[in-house]
Formats: sequence, structure tokens, C-alpha cells
Amino acid sequence: MADYDIMISVEDSLAEGMSVMHEVDGHDVGLSEVNIFIHTDDPTIAFREAATILDEQEYWSQVRVAYREVTRSEYKILWPEDLLEFSVA
Repeated sequence: MADYDIMISVEDSLAEGMSVMHEVDGHDVGLSEVNIFIHTDDPTIAFREAATILDEQEYWSQVRVAYREVTRSEYKILWPEDLLEFSVA
């Protein structure tokens, strides 16, 4: 339950702190990961805003960030820069 509460807190922080050009659009929870979805036309700016909001949090070292176009299935990794694979489980 604590992990769920953290995820909701993160999602709320992003929804409140990001500019109107990005829409925090929910989450899902898998066996070993939590995903928060953000709709944006500029993933790089969205990542910078999210990083500014979250980088002081203790879980930041576990954050993975990637994006894909709505009509595509492959992800482009933004963070961490040395991450080689990304998927949503």
C-alpha cells in the first residue's frame, strides 16, 4: 500500500506542477513497476519539467523515462541516458 500511495503522490505532483502543454493521463501498476502516462507534443520539455519536480525524491534513481508516438510501438529512451531497453509491462 505504501508504494501505491507514493505513486499517487508522484502522479498528483506531476499533474499539479507541469505546464498546461502536458497532460498527466493516469497510471498502471504491474508486478515490478509503476507507470505514469503523460500526453505531450514535446517529450523533452515534459521530461525536464518532470525531472525538476521529482529529482529531489529518494526514488529518483529508480525512475526510467521513455516516450513513443501514439501511432508507434517503439519507445525512445530519455532517462537514464545509458538505459538500453525500455518496455511497459
